[in-house]
Amino acid sequence: MTRPPRPLARRLAVTVSFLLAMIGSAIGVGAFGGDPVEQAAGGLLAADATHLAPAGSAFSIWSVIYAGLGGYTLWQWWDRRDARGIAGHAIASLLLNAAWILTIQAGGVRISVLVIVLLLGVLADLFRRLATRPAGGWVERILVDGTFGLYLGWVSVATCANIAAALKGAGFTGFGAPSLLAVAVLVVVAVIGVGLTLAGRRPVAAPLAMIWGLAWIAVGRATDEPNAPAVAIAAVLAALVIALAAAAQLLRARLRRTPDPSRDVR
Repeated sequence: MTRPPRPLARRLAVTVSFLLAMIGSAIGVGAFGGDPVEQAAGGLLAADATHLAPAGSAFSIWSVIYAGLGGYTLWQWWDRRDARGIAGHAIASLLLNAAWILTIQAGGVRISVLVIVLLLGVLADLFRRLATRPAGGWVERILVDGTFGLYLGWVSVATCANIAAALKGAGFTGFGAPSLLAVAVLVVVAVIGVGLTLAGRRPVAAPLAMIWGLAWIAVGRATDEPNAPAVAIAAVLAALVIALAAAAQLLRARLRRTPDPSRDVR
């Protein structure tokens, strides 16, 4: 049998996109001069800017995501078929990632909302493809399912924070009750998190990233301005709901794999 080809164009496109994302990341932390993301655009994305801004330590998850994306970039050189059809989505996500950082650096917070929503849509469809077809082995499960699950989970939370920043920049005050509005948004985030646990084959990475983001929103609203105990409590509850849903889904999957002794007819 002949071995299927490994398209060079696809491998190079993913690699170049990853390198561009890394350059964007370096720009985002101010490695080439200029303000880091949290200080750019008038500080609208700072940890104390809005009721949905996570504490600064939350963004350390990007180190894990970028490491995973680097692993995927290397792995896909040995992936002959791209059988799950995600390479195009991966390329789009990497380019949108870089575009988001450059948009923020240019002060375009409103435009950044469009970019991050597009990124969220790309990652959601990529996640759907991963859920439709199982991984070919544990390496793919970690580098592909794990990486893009974390990516999607974090961007789901970051999108809410980004929209809140853009609304603040536009002068929106949350109808005079920003804490109440933030709590309502966190309820929606919890529903999305539960949906991801139900859709995923192994609901670990995506809900874990969402729990991480929600936990740091809780920390931010409990220890920094704007101080909002109700938002902190809502973020903790949302994280608990997602965690329970993921645990239940994992238990259900394990029970399905466990053979039923009553059906043993031998």
